[in-house]
Amino acid sequence: MTAYKDQAFVEMVVKQIVDNPDKVKTERRVDEMGVLIELTVDAEDMGKIIGKEGRTAKSIRTLLRVLGAKEHARVNLKIVEPEGYEGPRSSEDREDSKEASAKKAEPKEKLEEKVEEDEEEEKEVGPIEEKSTGVI
Repeated sequence: MTAYKDQAFVEMVVKQIVDNPDKVKTERRVDEMGVLIELTVDAEDMGKIIGKEGRTAKSIRTLLRVLGAKEHARVNLKIVEPEGYEGPRSSEDREDSKEASAKKAEPKEKLEEKVEEDEEEEKEVGPIEEKSTGVI
C-alpha cells in the first residue's frame, strides 16, 4: 500500500472496478501545479475506468479533488493509455455501431420518400385554394 492517501484512494477504488486488479499501477508526482497521479490499467479495463461518456473517470477525479481539498492540495488524475488499447471500441463493435447508425438513418430516408410522395400527390390534385371568410 502507498503512503499517500490520494494515491491509495485511487488504487483502492480502481481495483474494485477492474477485472485485472493486479495490473493497476499508480505513480504520484508533485510539482508547482499540485499533485498528479498517473493511473495505468490493463487495456481490457480502460472502458470500465473511463465509463460511459467518461462518467466514471470524472467521478473518480471529483472525489480525488475533494480528498485533496481536505489536505489543502490540488490533485489531478491522468489515465495513461496502455499499449494495445484501440480506443473506446474494438473493430467488431465499430462495425456494429455502423449498422446501428444505418438503421437510425432509415427513418430519415422514409421521411424524405413521404415528402416526395406528398409533393407528387399535390401536383395531381392541385394547390389548395384559400377562400376568403370576410373576417379580418
